[in-house]
Amino acid sequence: MATLQFTKGQGTGNDFVLYSDPDGRLPLSASQIAAICDRHFGIGADGVIRAVRSTHLPEGAEALAEDDGAEWFMDYYNADGSVAEMCGNGIRVYVRYLLESGLAELADGDTLPIGTRSGVRDVQRNLTGFQVDLGRWALDGGEPLVRAKELPVARPGIGLDLGNPHVVVAVADESELEAADLNYIPHIEPEPPHGANVEFVVPREPLVSDGIGRIRMRVHERGSGETLSCGTGAAAAALAVRYWAGEGAPDQWRVEVPGGTVGVRMFPTEDGEHVALSGPAELVYTGTLDLA
Repeated sequence: MATLQFTKGQGTGNDFVLYSDPDGRLPLSASQIAAICDRHFGIGADGVIRAVRSTHLPEGAEALAEDDGAEWFMDYYNADGSVAEMCGNGIRVYVRYLLESGLAELADGDTLPIGTRSGVRDVQRNLTGFQVDLGRWALDGGEPLVRAKELPVARPGIGLDLGNPHVVVAVADESELEAADLNYIPHIEPEPPHGANVEFVVPREPLVSDGIGRIRMRVHERGSGETLSCGTGAAAAALAVRYWAGEGAPDQWRVEVPGGTVGVRMFPTEDGEHVALSGPAELVYTGTLDLA
């Protein structure tokens, strides 16, 4: 394959290179993905998403067994070429890509199931763009200590699983949030077996306004570095702050990230509490890349 037809997309500044490979014939190597995502010598992105039909991937077969409507699989890779389980901003951008490419349809009020390595995720349109049901979440990984460059002392975090691993850390105030140098990988002790995205959060004042919780967040994403936004990270941050706030804390949150604002909503289902993420998804431009 000498050339790659691609589309650049973003959701609150979390940016991706997307390409269509319905029959699963055009996989990219880790080194090719890293080169594409390089912001100086490549296109520049936080990750690469391949649009492939679920029937052409082993993981896709698992998705179809879970929901036979999950025709499309989000084959997602971090900027360093490593495999990622799930991406909350990426899946919204992916759905917009499928729709605008004519690969799928999604009427108002309908749901589009998408296969991911974390299972099937259901996506709907909403007023801000798209909403994705991230499924059940869980506290996972205990309360590790986290050290970050330019923060004076190690901070306790809380581990959460949203299909991918997260550690959320509360900082003292806005100045500490701004001071953290997330170009460096935060040190987590004990180290999670598969790494983790690390979110640093601070509450807005007041924390709750008109029944909606409000926080600010910055994030270092495993395999990508600091990004302008992380969808599953925003959900993890809201869940962590609700947990810390205790009884009476709201189930709806507005999470401000450097790239914009996303909404997080927790709601009960038959199989336990789910968390949903909503926000914009935009396609920026298309192009052709010479892979040689």
